[in-house]
Amino acid sequence: MTILKALPVIAGIAMVVTAGPSLAIAGSLRDVKEVEQGLFVIAAGDMIADNCATIEPRMFKAYTFAKGLERVANKAGYSYKEIEAYVTDKEEKKRVKAIARNYLVGQGVNLDDPQSYCTAGIAEIERNSQIGVLLRVK
Repeated sequence: MTILKALPVIAGIAMVVTAGPSLAIAGSLRDVKEVEQGLFVIAAGDMIADNCATIEPRMFKAYTFAKGLERVANKAGYSYKEIEAYVTDKEEKKRVKAIARNYLVGQGVNLDDPQSYCTAGIAEIERNSQIGVLLRVK
């Protein structure tokens, strides 16, 4: 299971376990910088793991990271229902994946070359970047 595919499950579990009141908010979760950046990190990690046979996600770390993003969004006033709707929205997923794809291309990834995803993934792991922290070599 990729990290992005796990997000709706994580959000759903959190809704059941910790449902609580939310504040009325105008705007989108995309306006919460930490959430936006975090979803980009998860998307980039997913793209690497999905395209490189020798790298896989660290699911526990990804789960913990996603729960942290969920807490940030909830503290910003978004309900768990709103968070789930946002992370499962197809257009938002496409938008975040496009940002991640552009980042990876900027890091030397050739979208048609799986080995280039491996090279980028190993570089992220070695740099101990947030993307790299969510990945491991098999």
